[in-house]
Amino acid sequence: MGRPTEVRVRVPGSSANLGPGFDSLGLALALYDEIEVSVDGHDDVRVEVEGEGAGRVPCDESHLVVSTMRTTWALLGEEAPAGLRMRCRNAIPHSRGLGSSASAAVAGAVAAAVLAARDLALEQSALLQVTAGIEGHADNAAASLMGGFVVAWETAGNTADRFHAIRLETHADIHPVALVPQLESSTRMTRGLLPERVPLADAAFTGSRTALSVLAFTQRPDLLLAATEDRLHQGYRRPAYPESADLVDALRARGVPATISGAGPTVLALTSDARIPDGVDLTGFATLALPVDTEGAQVEIG
Repeated sequence: MGRPTEVRVRVPGSSANLGPGFDSLGLALALYDEIEVSVDGHDDVRVEVEGEGAGRVPCDESHLVVSTMRTTWALLGEEAPAGLRMRCRNAIPHSRGLGSSASAAVAGAVAAAVLAARDLALEQSALLQVTAGIEGHADNAAASLMGGFVVAWETAGNTADRFHAIRLETHADIHPVALVPQLESSTRMTRGLLPERVPLADAAFTGSRTALSVLAFTQRPDLLLAATEDRLHQGYRRPAYPESADLVDALRARGVPATISGAGPTVLALTSDARIPDGVDLTGFATLALPVDTEGAQVEIG
């Protein structure tokens, strides 16, 4: 059987950090980008983009999905095929802390592996190396690739097998709601607000809350309010999106576990009923009830 020449990939967005789990905890959300890729043997690359990013992202070799495909083929020791046609249908908001770049990278890596006739299950670690390598951390990429709630970590000094992640089942009583502002945010900029060192007490606090998060997300959602407390990064980033930080405070004051999603400025509320309490001012924020995605990247060949 020859190699496939067409593939469709659907990838969920994600929320990372989830409070204290900086660069280590991620959650896949039911908000999807879809790509269709075909190989036609010509020498050029053509990209069409619908939805989020249309008219703003490049439509040539420099498109993140295309560049990730080429990186993946190189890692797998495969020659890149000639001529790519790609259509992107994007629903994940860009630069809002919902993992749009990780989703694009996962879409490209998965599409490349399929077009190279590779078994995705056998290549999952390689795909994570590519996608997390582009991001610099594995929390978003692992969530989009695997689905569900993920714990990610990095092995220092091991470039061949640097990134790792484990997928865990999210408790059925957790119903995330994303509160998305029009404001965009740069991950690079918000990381620049973080200090090189934090007090030992804050580091110890973060460790305890991150460990508690694993229990809360998988078995004890009643502990989420305590588990999502953070002293490591959100406070330092507050000047970048004060309205989002204020909304987190307002939700938590009403007993709703809420965090900044990734690098922000989206707020993630971890509700029990997919509802935001009355009396919370949501002016300037779009409300998206987003169930936890349990499948991760999905593929259709043909």
